[in-house]
Amino acid sequence: MIENIEVFCHSSIRIRNGKTIYIDPFKIEENYFDADVIFITHEHYDHLSLADIEKVRKEDTIIILPETCEESSKKLHFIHDNIVLVRPNEKYEIAGIKFSTVPAYNINKQFHPKSNQWLGYILELENGKCYIAGDTDITEENQNVKCEIAMLPIGGTYTMTAEEAAKLANVIKPKIVIPIHYASIVGTKEDALIFKNNLDSNIECKILIK
Repeated sequence: MIENIEVFCHSSIRIRNGKTIYIDPFKIEENYFDADVIFITHEHYDHLSLADIEKVRKEDTIIILPETCEESSKKLHFIHDNIVLVRPNEKYEIAGIKFSTVPAYNINKQFHPKSNQWLGYILELENGKCYIAGDTDITEENQNVKCEIAMLPIGGTYTMTAEEAAKLANVIKPKIVIPIHYASIVGTKEDALIFKNNLDSNIECKILIK
C-alpha cells in the first residue's frame, strides 16, 4: 500500500499514484521536474519552499494551497490557472485527484493558529485514502478522519509530540501510519520509535525517514 510513497525528509513527501504528487517539497537534493500536482499545507518556509518547488515543478504542474496563502502564491510564477486555492472542510477534484481538506492548527501553542485556515489533506489513492496531517495538534476535526494511511507529525515544539501523535493514530485507526516532521528541524529519530511503541498493536508503523 505504501510502496509508491516516499518521505525525503521532514514533511517533504512524494506519492506516485498514476500522477506524481508532492506535499510540501523541502530540501530536495535533485532536480526532478516531475510534479503533476504539488500540495502545500501552509506557508512556513519548511513547507512552502520556493527553491524546492522549482526543483520538482514542470511546465504544467498544478499547485494547491490554502486560500490564506494567496499572497505567497504570487511569488511562485505559476500561470494563474495552475494555482488552486482551497479552504478547510471541503471536498475537491483537481487534475483527476479527489481530496478533502482538514483544518491543521495548534491547541496549546501559537505557531499555527486556527484562524490561519492552514490544512491537512486526505488524498483518495488507488489503495485507499491517505491523510497528510500538516502541522497540527490533536483537534476535534482530525479525530474524525477516516483513512487507510495516516502521515502524522511527531516532532513536538510546533506540532504533536510522538506520544500525542500515537494517541491520534489510536483514535482514527488507519491500517498504516507514517511519522513525519522530525529528524530535521525538530524531533529526533528516537521520536519515531517512541511513536511506534505507543501505537495499538493493530496499526502498522512504517518509518520512511532514514
